[in-house]
Amino acid sequence: MSNREKRGKVWLAVSGLVKSSEGHWLVVKKRYGGLKGQWSLPAGFVEEGETIDEAVIREVKEETGIDCKVKGLIGLRTGVINEEVSDNMILFLLEPIEEGNVIHQEQELYDARFMAPEELLIEKDASILLHYLITQNASSIKPGIDGINPGDQFGYTAYKLFL
Repeated sequence: MSNREKRGKVWLAVSGLVKSSEGHWLVVKKRYGGLKGQWSLPAGFVEEGETIDEAVIREVKEETGIDCKVKGLIGLRTGVINEEVSDNMILFLLEPIEEGNVIHQEQELYDARFMAPEELLIEKDASILLHYLITQNASSIKPGIDGINPGDQFGYTAYKLFL
């Protein structure tokens, strides 16, 4: 079964904007898909049994070797592919726990590194979303809220709000 079949017609992905202490952004250059050969944010699909904030931490670590913590929710990108697939991606602001060496996942990526936003703006291979995030300078970050139980009848084993 291919990944496309496994995900069905509703996709949920996450993406992380990791900012270094100098204000540089962690970007990756993918080897596949619609962003092949372009700089973009580390991203991937949410897997069974994980919350979206756990998924973004896992994806950034898998793609770049950088351990992060979630600072908050930036926003949502949603679209429909070929009038059929609902493609949804939740964007988070992340902070590296330690600013060590970036080690990119060679099967999926050509490269991964921290770059200054000003450098990315003039980079011909930067994604449309990256350009938009840089020029919009999004400042309304929604922090995560833990420790709320909506009721035992639901059976949640993990529950978080981003408000």
